[in-house]
Amino acid sequence: MSGDQLTRRTGPLFLAVGIVALEFAAAVTGFVASTLLPIVAGDLDARSELGLLIAGSTLGLFVALPLASRVLRRLGTRGTLAAGMLAYLGGLALAATAQTAWTFALGQFSTGLASGLLAVFGISSAIQHLDERLRIRVVAASSAMWIVPALVGPAATLGLEHLVGWRWTLLVPVPFVLAGRLLVVRAVRADPPAQAASRPLGRTLLIPLGAAFVVLSMGWWPLAILGALITVVGMITVLPAGTARLRPGTPAALGAMVLFAVGYFGADSLITVLLTSGFQLSLGQAAIVLSAAPLGWAVTSLLAAQFNSTQTKRRFPTAGLSLTALATAVVAVELVAGGSFVVVLIAWAMGGIGVGLAYPGLYIRATTAGSSGFTATELAAAVITAECTGQLLGRAIGGTLSSAGNTGGLFASYLLFAVALIAAAGAATRTSTVE
Repeated sequence: MSGDQLTRRTGPLFLAVGIVALEFAAAVTGFVASTLLPIVAGDLDARSELGLLIAGSTLGLFVALPLASRVLRRLGTRGTLAAGMLAYLGGLALAATAQTAWTFALGQFSTGLASGLLAVFGISSAIQHLDERLRIRVVAASSAMWIVPALVGPAATLGLEHLVGWRWTLLVPVPFVLAGRLLVVRAVRADPPAQAASRPLGRTLLIPLGAAFVVLSMGWWPLAILGALITVVGMITVLPAGTARLRPGTPAALGAMVLFAVGYFGADSLITVLLTSGFQLSLGQAAIVLSAAPLGWAVTSLLAAQFNSTQTKRRFPTAGLSLTALATAVVAVELVAGGSFVVVLIAWAMGGIGVGLAYPGLYIRATTAGSSGFTATELAAAVITAECTGQLLGRAIGGTLSSAGNTGGLFASYLLFAVALIAAAGAATRTSTVE
């Protein structure tokens, strides 16, 4: 077998493993950063600037999304990957040596920017080089990559921080990122990316501008609402035409992804507050419920990826999102009825199972061009934009409503999240229609 033939046969496998490795690195990065946050804030005397410490990586990600296609056209595939790695390593080094909150935030901004570029690069490469059957397995495996970091990440991070300090601990994800990068480089040819019409840069940057207002609002709801509105306008500019109208096919899938992210991630962001304030449960019980959904999501995704029937794959997104909507509504009703810990645990676990059923198929539909003519880079940026913007909006809406009162605000939030998930299930019925 010649070297070219071997590369063609092993290339997709290396690419798939590399993408999964990068997802694992993202999970490790997230849990390391969140676990170290109180320690970093104390060491940098920045307890009153937590919003700044948290905002850096989020804003970097949102800046990267509208710029990714331009960077890919200018630098090419390998150049973009190299730039992303330099920004990631430089940002980590800056954060790890920071003496002030602003320096740490700037380092986190650089890593967020790099993460956005690497994510768009990885997803667009998967769209170009992996068939649908392998892609859906990669999506499922990527979801499973969050299991181990979720279970052992916080304890391992605290143990390592005790041994070597938070600055060295912040560098833990580097080997995983480098391994994923090397595998992706080995698999991807240096083909020039497909050309696509550029959207006006000013309007696409509305997303990071709105995101900055939301994450830096510090609980002041008028600024959070203004930021959410600006973000929606920017999102509509970035996403393919027809997404806001749920045009059948890929646009409807992207619209469903936005609604799903609003509903599920909005509910997930408040679940600890709901359990401790609304249900008067302990932090230990809240942690058990909190881990039930991602665990159900990851395991169910792996099982759902084994079904190859076209009809089954089409039904999973609608059925799964409907199940998650029902679970969210049950949690809201139990809040008013004074339900038990067991009921809430079962309901939230079922919500995660619903996401596990829905997410792989919905993700594949959102990243399949069909006859739309969308390039791989456009689709990659669009699906990340849809999911991340939905998360931002869900958390902003939930934070605003829940501040209106302990039980009343939380009840209204979870009802709204359930409605968003029902709407996502409805949009999912339009995703398999021929465009």
